[in-house]
Amino acid sequence: MTVHKVLKFGEPILKKKSKPVQELTADVKKLVADLLETLYASKGVGLAAPQVGVLQRICVIDFVPEGKKEPIVLINPKIVGKKGKVILEEGCLSFPGIFANVKRFDKVRIEAVNEKGLPIVVEGGGYMSRAIQHEIDHLDGKLFIDYLSFFKRRNIKKEIKNRKKAGTW
Repeated sequence: MTVHKVLKFGEPILKKKSKPVQELTADVKKLVADLLETLYASKGVGLAAPQVGVLQRICVIDFVPEGKKEPIVLINPKIVGKKGKVILEEGCLSFPGIFANVKRFDKVRIEAVNEKGLPIVVEGGGYMSRAIQHEIDHLDGKLFIDYLSFFKRRNIKKEIKNRKKAGTW
């Protein structure tokens, strides 16, 4: 397993749409293992393949409850149900140290394939729902700041520009 560098905002690949996984090959299984290893090393909750430079519809989520790893692997995930709306603070490994309130569905139901090639259905509310939507957005080339107003987005981009100048981005 390999820990990959998580790409930060400004990398063009983060705005591109990922291609569906056609077959569960050894390379796909390795990518899943690498995504999980990178997620744990980064101390994040979710990670999508484009964040490590791979345009495939794969993402992983793990809240590591009570320190126990319980990963959810989503290959070719598709939202098939959504309910309610909620606005909560959100962050992203591709935007280290930056957080903003984002409006999302409160509950979602998705269909995907897991790392064993089996079809799965995942239903989640609250934080789980938010994480699922956030990671699926990455697969569609959408970032959490795309949900923000022009002014909030501009302020975040300005902060990133200042961090780049200071060498802290």
